[in-house]
Amino acid sequence: QLRTSSAFTLVELLVVIAIIGILVGLLLPAVQAAREAARRMQCSNHVRQLGLAVHNYESTYRRLPSGWIASNAHGEPGWGWAAALLPFMEGNNLHQQIDFRFPIDDSRNDAARVSVVPTFVCPSDTGPNLFEIAAGDGHDHVHAATTIATATVDDGMPKLFSVSKSNYVGMFGTFELENAPYNGDGMFYGNSRIKLGDVTDGLSNTLMVGERSSKFGGSLWQGNISAASEPHARIVGVADHGPNDPHSHFEDFGSYHTGGVNFMRADVSVSFVSDNIDMSVYQAMATRAGGEAFSQE
Repeated sequence: QLRTSSAFTLVELLVVIAIIGILVGLLLPAVQAAREAARRMQCSNHVRQLGLAVHNYESTYRRLPSGWIASNAHGEPGWGWAAALLPFMEGNNLHQQIDFRFPIDDSRNDAARVSVVPTFVCPSDTGPNLFEIAAGDGHDHVHAATTIATATVDDGMPKLFSVSKSNYVGMFGTFELENAPYNGDGMFYGNSRIKLGDVTDGLSNTLMVGERSSKFGGSLWQGNISAASEPHARIVGVADHGPNDPHSHFEDFGSYHTGGVNFMRADVSVSFVSDNIDMSVYQAMATRAGGEAFSQE
């Protein structure tokens, strides 16, 4: 007796392939969302590590690090708050390589300028960790409302040199940075010497450090490079626009996370601040002693 063998018809095979394609199409977004959730959590851990380092610095020196150190009219030597934290976050070897007597762009500090510190990099900001910083004469005010979406403060020429990026900047406050770079109403500004006791709004009500993506240019952990475009805004941010504001300026806070930005409050707690936060609440949290009454709910 002859036995016939069963096999898939062409139509059945095509149906199976189509079903597999649909399942893969459904699975990929879920995988991508899970990966982004993990990256966001790692970013949150980075922000918390910075907060612990700030508090350890404050315990040692009885004040917070200066936003950046300026001993001349050019804002030099310019080393910033994040560079001061290196000994408190397992970066003592890099800290010892830096000659803080000389500006960041001095040849003695060539190695430090290109040293990548993983804690300063958000894993969702997947671009290169080194970038060519553009020369400038101050505040270029690049923002999406008047420029193409890819425009950055580092598009200009000439380029100064390669430098390593950071995705975390200190909170300067609520008003235009260039109006008073040495007198912000937040936690970090030029030659600032803020103590935790100065934060009369309450540590849990005050934002200290937040994210900034590389969308509009590179931010720094090193500090203020006087010859660069937007030198002050490379290390501090301003809350005059909301997080990820579509018309945001370079000095604003933003991220590649969906829906918000990771911030560290002055009590070291980490919050994911929504893009849709009420601006009066956001700006009240950006000041250290504004005396604002607000609800975070």
